[in-house]
Amino acid sequence: MKKRLILLLLPLLLSGCFSTSAITVNNICTLMDEEVSWYRAIKAAEKKYGAPAHVSLAIMYQESNFASDAKPPREKLFGIVPWFRPSSAYGFAQAVDGTWDWYQLKTGNYSADRNDFADSADFIAWYINQTSKRSGVSKSDAYHQYLAYHEGHGGFNKKSYKQKPWLMKIAKKVDNNAKRYQSQLNQCESELNSNRIWHWF
Repeated sequence: MKKRLILLLLPLLLSGCFSTSAITVNNICTLMDEEVSWYRAIKAAEKKYGAPAHVSLAIMYQESNFASDAKPPREKLFGIVPWFRPSSAYGFAQAVDGTWDWYQLKTGNYSADRNDFADSADFIAWYINQTSKRSGVSKSDAYHQYLAYHEGHGGFNKKSYKQKPWLMKIAKKVDNNAKRYQSQLNQCESELNSNRIWHWF
């Protein structure tokens, strides 16, 4: 019986083992210098929605560590066997199915993929803009923007995060990263913009 159960669960065990490697970021300038198309995409989203690049990048880093096919960890069956995932969150932005569908409907970007950096950058910036409109949160307020990103506008407006000290701790981490990214980008922006121009030649 145990062997049969293991054989049945083997595909689930294996499916959780392969994914894009997460990226550890100490200096966002280094990453944006290496990934010129990423910098171009995040700046395009910033211009389009008025969402600061450093805020979008901090949210994306928290959600996926810049892994294109990131998914929530599987829950454990019997405390040891990887089981179903707790949500449909996927990709750079960790957007769930329903929210991604909403984004596609409102923007008309039906070809957008969650494992595409440019599409995910556009989604996060769009969501930041929605949070500004629906919840009155400044686009540069990374702390509250992340809380709204995690809880959804309805939950955020009801202050559901007040019951989640662990989430407010994470939001503070996002805020700290956003401030660090802003400082770093201020120092390398001219060089990155030069990379963006020469990338076309």
